[in-house]
Amino acid sequence: MELNPATSLSCPSPTPTLLRGHMVPEEMDRRPWLTALLRSVGRRFGFGGSNHDPLAQLRTPRFGQNFNLQPWDSTARFRRLILGLLVIVPSCLAGPVFASVLPNKGGTVLELALVVVFALLFAWISIGFWTALLGFATLVRKVDRLLLTRNIDPSVDRIDPKSRTAVLFPVCNEDMTRVCAGILATYRSLESTGGGRLFDFFVLSDTGDPDAWIEEEVSWQRLCRELGNPGNIFYRRRRINQKRKSGNVADFCRRFGRHYVYLLVMDADSVMAGTTMVKMVAAMERKPRVGILQTAPAVAGRETLLARVQQFASRAYGPMFAAGLHSMQLADAHFWGHNAILRTRPFMKHCGLPRLPGKPPLGGDILSHDFVEAALMRRAGWEVWLAYDLEGSYEETPPTLLAELKRDKRWCTGNLQHLRLVFTRGLFPTHRVLFLNGAMSYISAFLWFLLLLLSTTEAIMNALFEPIYFPLTRSLFPIWPVWTPYRTLILLSATAIILFLPKLLSGLLIAIKGRGKEFGGYFRLGLSILGEVVLSTLLAPIRMMFHTKFVLTTLMGRPSGWGRQQRDDLGTSWWEAVRFHWGGTLFAALWGGTLYLLNSAFFWWITPIIIPLLLAIPLSVLTSRASVGRLARRLGFFLTPEEVETPWELRETAAWEKIFAKGKLLNGFTGFSRAIVDTETYNLHLGLLQRRRGKGSAALERERDKLISKVLQHGPGPLSTRAKKALLYDSLALTDLHRRVWQLPVERLKDHWGVISDEDALAPADA
Repeated sequence: MELNPATSLSCPSPTPTLLRGHMVPEEMDRRPWLTALLRSVGRRFGFGGSNHDPLAQLRTPRFGQNFNLQPWDSTARFRRLILGLLVIVPSCLAGPVFASVLPNKGGTVLELALVVVFALLFAWISIGFWTALLGFATLVRKVDRLLLTRNIDPSVDRIDPKSRTAVLFPVCNEDMTRVCAGILATYRSLESTGGGRLFDFFVLSDTGDPDAWIEEEVSWQRLCRELGNPGNIFYRRRRINQKRKSGNVADFCRRFGRHYVYLLVMDADSVMAGTTMVKMVAAMERKPRVGILQTAPAVAGRETLLARVQQFASRAYGPMFAAGLHSMQLADAHFWGHNAILRTRPFMKHCGLPRLPGKPPLGGDILSHDFVEAALMRRAGWEVWLAYDLEGSYEETPPTLLAELKRDKRWCTGNLQHLRLVFTRGLFPTHRVLFLNGAMSYISAFLWFLLLLLSTTEAIMNALFEPIYFPLTRSLFPIWPVWTPYRTLILLSATAIILFLPKLLSGLLIAIKGRGKEFGGYFRLGLSILGEVVLSTLLAPIRMMFHTKFVLTTLMGRPSGWGRQQRDDLGTSWWEAVRFHWGGTLFAALWGGTLYLLNSAFFWWITPIIIPLLLAIPLSVLTSRASVGRLARRLGFFLTPEEVETPWELRETAAWEKIFAKGKLLNGFTGFSRAIVDTETYNLHLGLLQRRRGKGSAALERERDKLISKVLQHGPGPLSTRAKKALLYDSLALTDLHRRVWQLPVERLKDHWGVISDEDALAPADA
């Protein structure tokens, strides 16, 4: 078969002009105890002056050069003081009340440990409760005078034409049909505002799979064609994946960041309305002290039962909690790593992340980079705000419980790393608390499990050992155990109020705002809240067990990994569910059986924990089914505003995802095979190679020829990932292989490469 001539590359430039800048890892005091020791030694031996003190440079406050007190500072301090009192005082009172219901009134080591763990957990859940109440009070008011994005109007707040914004979509082994559909919908929505000329879009790839790499290139080319090759949609793939997403964004900043005043960082599943993007830039233009502006993205787009419940909870409860966070944090807010806009220069100057000393998982790259970047930006004197009122910002949620837990394992590692940074020099107290709060998101599960374990131990000991009615000291009368049921009821009632009242207030807030129709009506809204409470209660013990495991394995030094995220609605198979949940199910059976035999009275108190663990396998499978989620939607349960009246951007994303999926691959080729056989893909890949490898040494030539001969003889199937990447990086080898493959007999092409006919191989990429 003759070689088919290559067609010319019909796509725009993959990247803009290189304009290098610096993004040096920021200094972070990672051993505060050593610094404190050196300071005390210096003072002890008379190094008091700044000219003679070897630690004077460490004490010099070089942070916060742009920081001056603002009108909201006094409000923030007052609100945080009140929150602290509302959390600490009731928790300190709840501890003794809990001790009073124990057999020995907290007098033993075991019971004292129970009291301490209970008080910590009570304080933890109280933080969310009071934050929700503050959010309720904020949203009930007509005007929030401290809302940064209040009265932002792009038609009035003009954007400087020089204030260009880079919209970044970092990807790593993602399904590009969904990514490109979201980019296309976002781009066209932005075009409709008339401000699209001020934005450039970037797909920043960290993909290591060679097949997915080629699919990304083909998908990017098709995306550009669908949009008419506008010239402002770029693609770059890093060869070395350092520091994951944070390193990907930092690599962009070093190469192209100086072109742009702002960075709008997205996630692979993010979609955003063009009006929202323009408002964010206008807000940054109006407030030049703001370094990061974070939106509160709405969760939408998935159809499994679990995803739909999560979407409902996000839309029903999320606005109130987001408003509460804003009211408490003000300019010391979170950064969630996506659906947020950053000011490029201070981000490059102050938010470079170092590697933590030691081995992973607690050492090495900082995984949950977003919280640290927000803390560093604030340390440098720039403000970080949460724009909870901006609509039109969307993301997706993990569709299954297993996908959620895999993500949580990675988040757990990142949040536990933050404990090493709590005492970093120069950080604001609010961000130190946010580090602790993030770690407590997972440590609380371990504390909950510890509370249950200690309670079980206490119950078994009371069953096995007779109570002592007569103490060792002489006494005329026995000491009878006294149970005060009203105190137990007080604790149970207080805990129930803290856990469930915010959800009822969310329903009340929806009614006050007159938004019941957006959730299918008030009756269905009430049933949906009830259903969400039931399902969350069933899944809570399962999450507790896994989060406890994640905390323990992380502390034991086992890395979490960074696999491909599941973003589709395929569901969980029974075998997968058994493989992941059999250990917890067996543990629950042994736990419950032992309690039933030794202390049946306590067993019934613990059944809300035991039963969900025993049902973990069917619950995991059932909640992963898209058919069950669609049935709930047809019945009107767990509806969200985005489902009752779907925004244009989400409709476009769904429609284009189907269109892109039809032409995803040619005749079932893998990405690597397509780069070799399909002429247009071959030319596209050669055009995108940043470094074209030359002829090389004689040894390299022999290794190259050996690899090509192996591929020609056996096809691409036996090749390792490393070998495929080596060929894809080598332009000479790729050219030679492309030429020689087309000289193979037709039968060999069919068997090894999937080519049916010449016309199929020469068909355009979107055929």
